[in-house]
Amino acid sequence: MRAWATCGFITIVLLVGLFGSEGLARRTYLDAEQKAKLDAIQTILIHVLALTEHGKVDGSVIENVVRQSLEEVGYTVVTSRDVPYDVKLSVKCEEQKTWSGTTRAGGDADQIGSPARLWKGPACLFSYQLDGRDLGWYKEARTKFEDSGQAAQAANAPQSGPYAIQELAGQIREFDFPVMLAAEWGHDTRLFKLLNNPQTPNKRKIRILSLMPQVQSQQYIPLLKELIQDPEIAEEAIVALSSAGSEAIPLLTEIFHSQKDSAIRAAAAKGLGEIASLTGDPNITPPMLAYVVENLSHIKTSSDIDFPVMTEVVWSLGKLRNAKAIAPIYELENKIWVIHDNSKEMAELRKATSWTYKQIEMDSQIQ
Repeated sequence: MRAWATCGFITIVLLVGLFGSEGLARRTYLDAEQKAKLDAIQTILIHVLALTEHGKVDGSVIENVVRQSLEEVGYTVVTSRDVPYDVKLSVKCEEQKTWSGTTRAGGDADQIGSPARLWKGPACLFSYQLDGRDLGWYKEARTKFEDSGQAAQAANAPQSGPYAIQELAGQIREFDFPVMLAAEWGHDTRLFKLLNNPQTPNKRKIRILSLMPQVQSQQYIPLLKELIQDPEIAEEAIVALSSAGSEAIPLLTEIFHSQKDSAIRAAAAKGLGEIASLTGDPNITPPMLAYVVENLSHIKTSSDIDFPVMTEVVWSLGKLRNAKAIAPIYELENKIWVIHDNSKEMAELRKATSWTYKQIEMDSQIQ
């Protein structure tokens, strides 16, 4: 179980570091009225377009799944423009994808569920429009196969197009786009209810937790304290504490100091780094810097390094860029480069120290 949890932790925290900017970046260029409209979204107009290589087909199977998924999270769904609605959700499903996705670095290109540039198989593109304006949110559900013709033949399906659309409907059932939308729109209450519901599967809780830094809500702290006790999702819950901002620093620092489990401590360091990047709060520096300094004298070989913890500590220091860290990071960098170790763990630590040193040095020169 621990091996699975650690693997899941590594995957998720690498992604969580990017989540805080996606929805927040969009909100920075919205006016107060638009932000208020996002906060108040309840009724969603859904528009589904299903396309095969032979043209448009009935998309009711997709529409039904989309409707059911949104209603399970508490949204009201309509399909007619004649009925009042708050936002329009467009779902374009294709047997062979023609939309290549964003080309810019960062942003949606790095998010879970984002369009894959190289995927040309069956896919459904999700986007929404507020007052007719596309706000640049794109998510993509894909089948497990890329060649619909071969897949249909293997399944003894008479036509590849309808088969691909049917399979996409099945993938949408597993594609938690309502949770992604709730995080995008800042609907923390809906996410809170799902996390607090004992019937919510851990897989979904982990997905919600990975989106928490984007929501930035302090009401999650009591619940997250409880989730930390669950070994299957403890690491994700700890990282998600960063969504509370500076309020979570004392708790994350306590976890970092008191826990012996490497993955748990690394998660706490990651959470502190997220807070540093979002708030610039200098209070994360002392525990992170102390850890580096305390371990410097003991590092002689790779066995002297707790790679998950040290790597996340170094990344966190780089996000705050405190000049006090430049000497210890420089010394650490020199030590790890003379150790003969070509492992992935060492490569990641070397990458972290190099990036962090450059960030701190550059910031010092600017000041």
